[in-house]
Amino acid sequence: MDPRDVEYEPVSVKEVLAEMKDTAELLIDLSYSAVLNGSDEIAREVLELEGRMDILQLQGRMSLLMAARSPEDAEQLAPVLGVMGAAEKISNAAGDIAKIVLEDIGMPDAIRTALPEAVEVLVRAAVDEGSPYAGRTLLDVNMETETGVRVIAIRRESATGKRRWLMNPGPDSQLQPNDSLLLRGPRDGISAVYEAATGEPYEPAEAVEPPIEDLERAIDSITLMKDMSELAVDLAYGAVLFDSEGVAEEVKELEAEVDALQSRFEAWTLRAAGRVEDPVRLRGLVRLASATEVISDAALEISEGVLRGIDAHPVVAAAVEESDEVIVRLSVASDAQLAGTTLGERMVKTETGMRVIAVRRGESGEEWVVQPGPETELRGGDVIIAKGTRAGAERLSELVGDVQEFDE
Repeated sequence: MDPRDVEYEPVSVKEVLAEMKDTAELLIDLSYSAVLNGSDEIAREVLELEGRMDILQLQGRMSLLMAARSPEDAEQLAPVLGVMGAAEKISNAAGDIAKIVLEDIGMPDAIRTALPEAVEVLVRAAVDEGSPYAGRTLLDVNMETETGVRVIAIRRESATGKRRWLMNPGPDSQLQPNDSLLLRGPRDGISAVYEAATGEPYEPAEAVEPPIEDLERAIDSITLMKDMSELAVDLAYGAVLFDSEGVAEEVKELEAEVDALQSRFEAWTLRAAGRVEDPVRLRGLVRLASATEVISDAALEISEGVLRGIDAHPVVAAAVEESDEVIVRLSVASDAQLAGTTLGERMVKTETGMRVIAVRRGESGEEWVVQPGPETELRGGDVIIAKGTRAGAERLSELVGDVQEFDE
């Protein structure tokens, strides 16, 4: 459907917001995957989903305008429009990244081996007919718990040749032969899952050393920008869900760090341009950095209402709760299994499939550890924010001694 043909019809704003959140997060992954693989096919799929996001935003805005009947309504609904606009901004940035591939703008080969060194590896794998995964559900396979690898999306082709994406598939999703899986997780886990799915060993791209030091620094900067921007989006939705000014402040700090990284990236790229054989090939790198910075800006817009002390409309929190991935806040009990251990020692991500994205220290209640690593210790009284499946959230809640139920 062309966005110009969209007419008003009653829709659930909560469902629109949830789909926009899931689509925006998938678009980030797909757009970077298109660059990593140099894939026109994935890039075109990004643009198709971007068109879908345009329609969702129009439908959501129309419904919100119809719901506003007083100045008080307008004041309460304004942050909802902001969240929708931010998701649309992420979508547009992903589209810009995809066009780097489709328009053959140019990209140094070194970037394709640098981006997989980010916090988690992102790969695409086709399910072979002889794969042990074929015909089984994700619950049966138990992939996340055993390997820490998550199936972000499944691309499936019907008998008529029509392709569609299943975003953030759940435990009942069945993997079929010829399904194309978008996988995300630690390198060791990715290696095992890729081989099980395809029947072939996982062979990461051979490292390409940047020809000059300034270009290497620029590529390192953009890799860090990508990690920080994705984390900022996760934290922003967490800030809205839990109405946490502390988390929103961390989003603000991350956005400022991404801005600073972009400034350094621009300086190093300009220096490198005078010393590489074909400086035009750096255009794609510049566009990638610009789009990545836009994603961090969008994250700040999502959390802006919390920073301004404006109560989030309940529909936003409900949409985050009902999206395919859950964001949870859990308190660590002093006698919990995880108290006094590091995330790496207990292999929390592998055991639960949950990614801990922030830890608030219990002593002061003000210190946040953002993007904790394997060496981060959990202590009694800490509060953690984590993202993943509902089943994983239940398992994690048991390990920290804050047992909750997360409805499927």
